[in-house]
Amino acid sequence: MVIHKSAVKRAKQNNVRNLRNKLRRTRMKNVIKRVRAAINESSPEAAQTALAAAIPVIHKAAQEGSIHRNRASRKISRLTRHVNALS
Repeated sequence: MVIHKSAVKRAKQNNVRNLRNKLRRTRMKNVIKRVRAAINESSPEAAQTALAAAIPVIHKAAQEGSIHRNRASRKISRLTRHVNALS
């Protein structure tokens, strides 16, 4: 197997980016779980604050390329609909 310097560097960059994207996606999933937990508790105030904290995290994940921008918009839209249905 031929290993070029550029291929080794590319592999290192891919590993770093993979970890970075994984962290962003995990963080996004955790804030979404907090919003859903507040919705399940039927607590409109807690759901509103959790949603307000989740929206920037989801937007940031899309802005940095960890998820697609349409997916981010869809997540935010659906969460907002659920929160608004509580109140």
